Formats: sequence, C-alpha cells, structure tokens
Amino acid sequence: MKTIGITGGVGAGKSLVLDYLKEKYNAYIIVADRLAHELEMPGEACYERLVEAFGEKILDEKHYIDKIKFAAMIFSDNEALEKTNAIIHPAVKEEILKRISREEETGTKLFVVEAALLIEEGYDKILSELWYIHAKDSVRRKRLKESRGYSDAKIDSIMAQQKGEEEFRQSCRRIIDNSKDTESTCAQIDRIMEELGFEPSPV
Repeated sequence: MKTIGITGGVGAGKSLVLDYLKEKYNAYIIVADRLAHELEMPGEACYERLVEAFGEKILDEKHYIDKIKFAAMIFSDNEALEKTNAIIHPAVKEEILKRISREEETGTKLFVVEAALLIEEGYDKILSELWYIHAKDSVRRKRLKESRGYSDAKIDSIMAQQKGEEEFRQSCRRIIDNSKDTESTCAQIDRIMEELGFEPSPV
C-alpha cells in the first residue's frame, strides 16, 4: 500500500487533489482536521482529556464540545492552544496508524492523509512520501475571498502563521502547482500516479 501525505498553505486547493485521488484512483482519504473533530466527540479518545484540561465550560447544553466557543478560547491563549495540540495531535497520529494497518490488511492500494502540520508532526517518518500543493499567493487570496468570504486582514493573519514556500518545498518529495485550471492540476497528478505504477480505478 502506498501512503501519501498532502500538505500546503491555506487556499492552495488541497481538496481538489484529494477529490481527484479518491474519484480516479480509489484512494482512502483522511483529512486530519475532520478526524480530530471525530476524536473530540463524547466517548472518543480526546473528549475526556479535553474536558479534564479545560473544564465543562467548553461544552454545549448537550455535552458536546462547543467548537466555536472552544476555538475562540484556545486561539486567544497560546498556552491553551499548546495544551490542546498536545492532546489532539498524538491521538490523531495514533488513529491514522491504526487505519493504515487496517486498510493494508483489507487490500487498500492508496492511502492519503491531508494535514496542515504533516511536516511539523513528523509524518514523513510514517508515510511513503509527502506532496506539497502549491498555488501563488494571489490565487490563494482570490479563492479564500470567494469561497470563504475572508478579509485581507484574516488572510494575512493565517498566512503569517503557516510555513514558508521553501520549507514546504524542501520537506516534500513532490510538488503540484495548483495555480492554474483543474485540468492542469489533474494532469500533474496523473503523471505522478503513472510514475508510481497506479492506473485509474475501473468505473
């Protein structure tokens, strides 16, 4: 089984790459942010630890973690953010390792993980290779304004917190330029998949 990590800056278009790998190459996809939210549900790996760390004030009336309230709290407090990351990131990685093992046993050929912190969290040591999805800053800004309604100030703030271009390029084995149209991006993916020995899945 080939395991690939997808990373890149906000607005680079990672979702397009994931969707294409799933539809054309039958990839098993994990989006780390979504998995983290699953693990924050009652009864899952992170729920009790987060409630123990921050108290019931982070819960809504149904005793689920209130995502909006919790996010506002941790992103205004570096210590709280670090404490949260120390709970969530190892749990996410552990769950990904479990799923890699499970999918390998069931015969899955392509396993893809998308996460903003693949490099920082050492996923190069557990995945076959990392891919950097690149797009020009002007393109990313346009996408974020159109798809999410972000202001320039919000985009500036998010981009300032993310890795620079060089670090992504140095840490990832393959680079896909997603600055142009969908056809261009998909053609790049097809060339890489052919090089890796993958054929499109039967319809």
